[in-house]
Amino acid sequence: MIDLIVLGIIVLIVGFALGYIIKEKKQGSKCIGCPFAKTCAKKRHNNY
Repeated sequence: MIDLIVLGIIVLIVGFALGYIIKEKKQGSKCIGCPFAKTCAKKRHNNY
């Protein structure tokens, strides 16, 4: 029983992490972990 609870918690954490990554990629963030991801120079590649 304990194994199922632990497995459920792990699946839930991984699911939320994947959802966050997918959401950020759809918004155009290049570096998801970076606090400056939306204003980063990587995003403004050819815009001087």
